[in-house]
Amino acid sequence: MSIKIYVEGGGKEKNLRYECRKGFNGFLEKAGLQGKMPQVIACGDRGKAYNYFKDALENGELALLLVDSEGPVPKDISPWQYLHDNDKWNKPNEATEDQCHFMVQLMESWFLADKETLMNYYGQEFHASALSNNPNIEHISKQDVLNGLNRATKNTQKGKYNKGSHSFKILAQIDPEKVQRASPYAKRLITILKSML
Repeated sequence: MSIKIYVEGGGKEKNLRYECRKGFNGFLEKAGLQGKMPQVIACGDRGKAYNYFKDALENGELALLLVDSEGPVPKDISPWQYLHDNDKWNKPNEATEDQCHFMVQLMESWFLADKETLMNYYGQEFHASALSNNPNIEHISKQDVLNGLNRATKNTQKGKYNKGSHSFKILAQIDPEKVQRASPYAKRLITILKSML
C-alpha cells in the first residue's frame, strides 16, 4: 500500500499545487526515498490538509499529515497534543503519533539550514548576513525567518522572496542532510517515512 502525505502548501491555484508537489518530491528523493516515493498531496491551507488527512484515514489509506507548526514545539508534548492545544484539532482514532509531522516553525525554516543553496539560487546581491545565524532553526520565530528572507533577497535579480514563485523551487534544491541535522522534526519525518516504505 502506498503512503500519501497530506501537505500544507500550494494555495488555491492548480499550478502552485503542482509546484508544491514537485518541490516536496525533489526534497524527498534527495533524502533517500527515490524509487519508493510517497504520494505528495498538496492541500493548500493547513486546515484542509488536516481534513483531507482525516478523510484518507477513514477510507483506509496509509497517510501522513505534514503542516507548519506556526510556532515552537515544546519537547515534552506529542505532535497531536500540540495540534490540539494550538489548533483545537483532535487526533483521529485511526491515527498514530507517527502519522503527524511538522515543519518547525514553517517550511522556510528548512531553507536556513542550507544557506549555500539559497545563495546559489538568488545569485549576486543575496545578503546571507540578513538571515538568523541560530543553528537551531526550529527556535527561529516564523516572523524572523520570513523577515530575514525578505531582507536577504530584496536586491537580487529574482527579487524579494516570494512564497509562490520561489519557495518550492528552493525546497527541491536544498540538502535534506543539512535540514535533518538542523531540524529534529525534519529528521523524524524522513526516518519514519523510510521505516514505512
